[in-house]
Amino acid sequence: MFGNPSIIVTTAEACRKVITDDEAFKPGWPSATVNLIGRKSFVGIYDEEHKWLRKLTAAPVNGHEALSKYMKYIEDNVVIALEKWAQIGEIEFLTELRKLTFRIIMHIFLSSEGEQVMEALEREYTTLNHGVRAMAINIPGFAYYNALKARKKLVAVFQAIVTKRRGQRGKSPKKDMMDALIDAEDEHGRKLNDEEIIDVLVMYLNAGHESSGHITMWATLFLQKHPDVLKRAKAEQEEIVRTRPPGQKGLTLKEVRKMEYLSKVIDETLRVITFSLVVFREAKKDVNVCGYTIPKGWKALVWFRSVHFDPETYHEPKTFDPSRWDGFTPKAGHFLPFGGGSRLCPGSDLAKLEISIFLHHFLQKYELEHHNPASPLMYLPHTRPKDNCLATIRRVSA
Repeated sequence: MFGNPSIIVTTAEACRKVITDDEAFKPGWPSATVNLIGRKSFVGIYDEEHKWLRKLTAAPVNGHEALSKYMKYIEDNVVIALEKWAQIGEIEFLTELRKLTFRIIMHIFLSSEGEQVMEALEREYTTLNHGVRAMAINIPGFAYYNALKARKKLVAVFQAIVTKRRGQRGKSPKKDMMDALIDAEDEHGRKLNDEEIIDVLVMYLNAGHESSGHITMWATLFLQKHPDVLKRAKAEQEEIVRTRPPGQKGLTLKEVRKMEYLSKVIDETLRVITFSLVVFREAKKDVNVCGYTIPKGWKALVWFRSVHFDPETYHEPKTFDPSRWDGFTPKAGHFLPFGGGSRLCPGSDLAKLEISIFLHHFLQKYELEHHNPASPLMYLPHTRPKDNCLATIRRVSA
């Protein structure tokens, strides 16, 4: 597959082994993915280089302090977006959600860049994404050809920003992840060069809006399709607002952590949809996995969907049922929506926070009319309706 002998790994035990054993496996992404996301991004680097860059970039999007810092920005933008969509009429719900989540990740990484830059980048990312899991056919008309062109445009924009920021260092205070990347030094005093910074930006800005945008859409659709689930989730959000201290404006992280049922709705959406269908690893040596030998140099494709649809772990796995999570904690390797091991998605907490804040406001004041529920689904690069979920958002209360 993708030009390499490959083993598709489908059981929870085997998947866990492949994604957690860094002594035996390294990233094994197809050349198309590495060329598009960047050889100096996380899809191309491993060992000490990966550890340092991950530590550097994960801290600003994880933990109580970091997430609290972004809450108001996320919430303000969610409120504005919902009000705007309710006035427009028919929208491509997924397209609008991706613009919203892209605005949020742009704020974290490139806080001072303007609206025009943001819109231009988001458009290019849409094209880039369609080539990430495509065959590397660099001929006009193919997804990979278009994606390479999009990457060139993204790199040009980021290069201009990096050059400008380097000229400003020391003259202005640190504001965002871009500044942190420019100033970073490892224990030997080595700094990141432009290629490394740009590849990290290409990767994070892509991953940082795609997953949260898609999962928010699917969670909203599942809520609309299951009135009993919607009623319970809505009641929980109304109770949070009702018991809020007088004078408090906006959500707090403490309130988000009280959203126990909504958290189950999100986890069930992540399980059913399995946003990232597969990750690629390569055996660094001959390695035994569950009684089978994966030879050195062979690719191991970790197939998350089979793990999430295993009937031995999840009764009636194709049924959307948030209540299955009541008092249930899956064993290690049985729930992998954000991967696992040293390459667990660094933005998983941020993604769940964004989805929770959106659903909090949607459930209280809005409803969605899905115009074409029978729209065929596309599965690459990610599961979505072919029409990007044509819908109308309506306000249902004052």
